[in-house]
Amino acid sequence: MLHALEQRLGSRVAFLRTYCYGLCMGTADALPGVSGGTVALLLGFYGRLIAAVTALTPGRGIAVLRGYDPDRRERAREALLEMDLQFLLPLGVGMVTAVALIAGAVSALSESHPLALFGFFTGLIAASAVVLFRSLTLSTVQHALAAAAGTGLALLVAANVLQLPGSGAVLIFLSGALAISAMILPGISGSLILILLGQYVFLSSELTAFLQSIRDLVLANGTLAGVLEPGTTVVVFVAGGLVGLVTIARLVRRALDRHRGVTLVFLVGLIAGSVPAPLHNVGEAHAWTSETILLTAGWALVGAIALFALDLLAGGFDPE
Repeated sequence: MLHALEQRLGSRVAFLRTYCYGLCMGTADALPGVSGGTVALLLGFYGRLIAAVTALTPGRGIAVLRGYDPDRRERAREALLEMDLQFLLPLGVGMVTAVALIAGAVSALSESHPLALFGFFTGLIAASAVVLFRSLTLSTVQHALAAAAGTGLALLVAANVLQLPGSGAVLIFLSGALAISAMILPGISGSLILILLGQYVFLSSELTAFLQSIRDLVLANGTLAGVLEPGTTVVVFVAGGLVGLVTIARLVRRALDRHRGVTLVFLVGLIAGSVPAPLHNVGEAHAWTSETILLTAGWALVGAIALFALDLLAGGFDPE
């Protein structure tokens, strides 16, 4: 009986610990310039995260669904263990909790204090690019070209010269695929991708509206139609994320395995080229006067100091 109690307490502690990991990772990914993958590295569960994500295959999913058949139940149990759902589920719940909380704050601040918010984000992104490039070496022409390609691509996207194909649901789906894939990569934040694509504020607002509409419905103050409108956006984004996890994320991991140096330099180049992206949101809310420039620079400095302080406390960020 004592052994059973110890096992039960141990499983609950493990669940809570993994949930807290998810909170940390979700908070990082909800802020541009700080990577959830880097947090996973620092906290020591990155290897398990990658193993679990890459184990999410259609074959294992089908095996689990066929678990109703007694003859296939053993294979279903094996598939569940291989996918490490006892780790992924509390981690995912923790991430969703953190993202939901920060999305509400971002949605409010983007309306009340856009200059402070996006100035701060600019500093975070710029400082993260400096920190990550500092840990890499541009030892070959190939590395230099990869860095230039990543930076140039991000600058073109930030300037709206290059855009994802489609609009509406298609754009949201593709944004989800790219952003959630980035969440598991050290050095790149999912929210950075959304800022680069111009979807960060919109999706934060939609998530906040969705959660608010659910609360109103539970309290009998809302309607089902009020839930469906933002809910559709959230579902399309999540669907894109699930597709991205089993496609784009795998391609990037394969590139890291085969051409690690070049791929890392390209990815950090994307971060460097994304520095001007938040400034478009500032320009939409304020005319570019000398006062606006000074205030934006001041908040960017605050963001940069915060990132450098985090880097110092963590003992250095390593994109690998």
